[in-house]
Amino acid sequence: MRVQKLFLGGRWEEGAAGELAVASPYHGGQVSSVARASAAQIAAAADASAAATRTMAELSPERKASILEGARAHLLQRKEEIAALLVEEAGKPVSLARVEVDRAADTFLASAHVARYPAVEAKDLGGFGSGAGRLALVRRVPVGPVLAISPFNFPLNLVCHKLAPAVAAGCPVVLKPASQTPSPALAVAEALEAAGLPEGGLSVLPSRASDLEPLASDRRFRLLTFTGSAEVGWGLKRKAWDKRVTLELGGNAGIIVEPDAGDLADVATRIAVAASAFAGQSCISVQRIFVQDGIYAEMKRLLAEAFRAVPAGDPSEPRTLCGPMIDAANADRVMDWIGKAVAAGGKVLAGGKRNGAVVDPTLLEEVPPDQPIVADEVFGPVAVLARYSDFGDALAAVDDSRFGLQAGVFTKDVTKIRRAWERLEVGGLIQGDVPTWRSDPMPYGGARESGTGREGPAYTWREMTEERLLVLK
Repeated sequence: MRVQKLFLGGRWEEGAAGELAVASPYHGGQVSSVARASAAQIAAAADASAAATRTMAELSPERKASILEGARAHLLQRKEEIAALLVEEAGKPVSLARVEVDRAADTFLASAHVARYPAVEAKDLGGFGSGAGRLALVRRVPVGPVLAISPFNFPLNLVCHKLAPAVAAGCPVVLKPASQTPSPALAVAEALEAAGLPEGGLSVLPSRASDLEPLASDRRFRLLTFTGSAEVGWGLKRKAWDKRVTLELGGNAGIIVEPDAGDLADVATRIAVAASAFAGQSCISVQRIFVQDGIYAEMKRLLAEAFRAVPAGDPSEPRTLCGPMIDAANADRVMDWIGKAVAAGGKVLAGGKRNGAVVDPTLLEEVPPDQPIVADEVFGPVAVLARYSDFGDALAAVDDSRFGLQAGVFTKDVTKIRRAWERLEVGGLIQGDVPTWRSDPMPYGGARESGTGREGPAYTWREMTEERLLVLK
């Protein structure tokens, strides 16, 4: 069995607080063990990060890009090995695990581009009497040490979305990976170390969430970046009142299907996969489906067929798309929510059953909107179907949520697309596809309780830097 050390400011160490056992979500057996950071090691990592602030800030654009490109190559060389870690620890289907490694490599590549071509803004101030004869130059400089906390569901790529832009910005980072899936983050540390990241530039500390709480109020950390649940994220923001905070939190993504959506069978398949892939454990997994009256009966039939056709089971099987929930407690919760929805009048059109840790891809209809499976984030392979008559009613239904991460709209009507873009309180609107779609360079983030700030290397780089002005006479 693997026993992995932690990474503290450039050194691999045993865990002074013992080890964290990591279990397979699929079969429940232990698959690895990682060192758990002690309070003293966490404090040492904070000291190392503070000590590396100047070194990281003074890295040249070329050097930062070279480190990122080297780390990218390292990840790709170990693609199958790292994909296997995702299958073992996250229960991620192997086909999706391989995609995640490729996406992580893209995140490093985009970050290298940001590092190599940092933006500088020039402004002639002569348009006002006070600025006569003066030129302003604005560059961006690193904010300083960053505290990062990453989730279990994309334990490689979402780690890269925090670490790669930090290198591009010149910020040292202390990262706490999810306890269920720590090994992929340690693989990223190995990649950055091999690429020549300066000592102190990174610490990866497997630990309990409470272990790192003191760092949230440590004034040496100038930015806290967190991806996870809304409850935890907003709680951290209250603790980190004196620093920048970026939060990538939850959602219950809605999608609208209009009569001009195109091939309805293809639309149904895309929705079913987007709701069920990786057991629906994505913040932008399709959860609420709104279909126009005129095509409702046909879409209902096609969606039920599509949900039943999603391959579910052993994540190591190449054809599997819906693997296990991350743990038994979450599988219990999802089944409980399905039961409550049915008790409240909802009807199961597909799925609704469970085989061990695997919850079958499930489609329901006629569920009251106050049920948790509609109003909250299910984070499981479940979606709820509803009908509407008027497009404005569909927009109102999508917006009837405390979340606002992404939404989708299947229509070719430019007027309706623009209306949705203007109306919906979401961080992103995806036309002609599911809200689960994401390209790593794009600005990604939410409105309302879905978070604050944006990810995507160029946008994270801006979060991790601040403007510095020079006025020339």
